[in-house]
Amino acid sequence: MNWQSDLNSIETSFAPTLERWYERHKRDLPWRHTRDPYRIWLSEIILQQTRVAQGKPYYERFVAAYPTISEMARTDERDLLRLWQGLGYYSRARNLHQTARYVTTQLDGKFPDTYHELLKMKGIGSYTAAAIASFAFGERVPVVDGNVYRVLARVFGIEEDITSTQAKKTFAALAMKLIQSANDPATYNQAIMEFGAIQCTPMSPDCLLCPLQQQCVAYLTGRQNKLPVKSKKAPVRERFFNYFIFRNNGKIALRERMTRDIWQNLYDFYLLESERSDSLSGTSNELQTALSATSVQESLHEVVRERVLAVPPTEAVQLLSHQRIRAQFYIIDLPDHLAGSLPIDLQWYTPDETEHLPKPVLITNYLDKLFG
Repeated sequence: MNWQSDLNSIETSFAPTLERWYERHKRDLPWRHTRDPYRIWLSEIILQQTRVAQGKPYYERFVAAYPTISEMARTDERDLLRLWQGLGYYSRARNLHQTARYVTTQLDGKFPDTYHELLKMKGIGSYTAAAIASFAFGERVPVVDGNVYRVLARVFGIEEDITSTQAKKTFAALAMKLIQSANDPATYNQAIMEFGAIQCTPMSPDCLLCPLQQQCVAYLTGRQNKLPVKSKKAPVRERFFNYFIFRNNGKIALRERMTRDIWQNLYDFYLLESERSDSLSGTSNELQTALSATSVQESLHEVVRERVLAVPPTEAVQLLSHQRIRAQFYIIDLPDHLAGSLPIDLQWYTPDETEHLPKPVLITNYLDKLFG
């Protein structure tokens, strides 16, 4: 069965069918009760990072903290990153802040109201622009995300690799053609995304009760688990972090990550990255050798020579989208005469001050155990 030859027979019924399904099965979510482009934009950026169940509390906290885009624009980036903590891809949070400032200062607080104007905003790509344009302004432009790829690939039997440039063109053209038959573009876009999220799921789709069952190429040919076609992900990169937690009089030393790497503008401890997980075992000689290879002041070498490791090192792992961070934490209690000898990018913070700093989940979880 070729999707191109059969498209004409189902294209007029596809959108209305999904709209009717949506009215019966849609979840009650807070961002579906507004046409405010700011709140729709906020929800879409958050949902790029996580599933609905995990994203809803973040959305509610952001709306409570920043009810309007101008209030988000006025906040300090550090506070916004702190609220975003745990979602990952912190560059998206920074883009959120920059776009809020741009809309507030350059556009007099008025969000762009067309798909093409929205695309000019920092951090807003084609999917997010389509979502805002259709949900807030009723523009007839289709959203195309992972859920949409899956639904269209299965129903129409599209076997192109969804990571390829040609496939993106194929799906975009089909999506644009299908939305023309929708009664309401906002409802249709919500419907096809919701359908992919709770009916036409990646594994074990609910084909028995599917309203598109007899139109679906994947169901009729038994290929639900083979569509959509997607090339394998790149292998996960393993990284080994050795963190030194310097303590003195109830305070701990942290630094802001300024380099263009993971967790930019978040706070963590003094870090030595190594090639292997067992490169540092926590012995005084090995720690001394590692520190000697860095720009740490000579006075800190004395700390290791004095064997003031407070406790044996502990380990933790955090899996990112393309990296696995394996971390070891070494607590070192500094005597008063060395407390002023930290590397220049480290600063002393009390536990309360530390709580209000934006930090990677790996660091937050460690501190919760340390202070818990």
